[in-house]
Amino acid sequence: MKAMILAAGLGKRMRPLTDHCPKPLLPVAGKPLIVHHLERLAAAGITEVVINVSYRAEQIIAALGDGAAHGVSIAWSREDSPLETGGGIQKALPLLGEAPFLLINGDVWCAPDLTRLPVLAEDIAHLWLVDNPGHHPDGDFHLDAAGRVDDGGEPRLTFAGLSLIDPALVADQAPGAFALAPLLRDAMTKDRVSGHHHRGPWVDVGTPERLAELDTRLRAMAE
Repeated sequence: MKAMILAAGLGKRMRPLTDHCPKPLLPVAGKPLIVHHLERLAAAGITEVVINVSYRAEQIIAALGDGAAHGVSIAWSREDSPLETGGGIQKALPLLGEAPFLLINGDVWCAPDLTRLPVLAEDIAHLWLVDNPGHHPDGDFHLDAAGRVDDGGEPRLTFAGLSLIDPALVADQAPGAFALAPLLRDAMTKDRVSGHHHRGPWVDVGTPERLAELDTRLRAMAE
């Protein structure tokens, strides 16, 4: 299985840290945030990784190269301007192929077990969902007892920024910038989205404050 890491965003919420450094390269516990993802993928045997880049793309490419230093092989999908999540995935489809792939938001940190991935079967997506953090108390989606995800039920959980995606979800869309969430919601109405409740560590590294908190936590765990 291949993985795609989303790394093309402008990092506006992380300013001023991202004025001169792209968000994926911001250091956390002594290494860039994106390297935590690469190392976890490599440890799970997922070594073919596609990364989309736009803002300060050359810095990211120069820092990671072909990925060999982190035990993976990186293919780069360049975007002249950010294409949002859906558009970025669609542009990268020639690199991803036709099989389902693991999709990771570059601005989260989590420690899931990637050695036991779910099977999509007839589904078009599978979502990792987490307890709602304080900065997102209303959550995103409902997960029922059968592992089905919908947009209307209660209680709601927060999308963790980690998912399995069938390329067919975006393949028929017009090229250009478009969001992924509306396509997922449409698939939910057709009962084609599964999920599970991830109860392990997870952080949306969306602000300088949360970045600093994560850095402190990981350094303490390493002592």
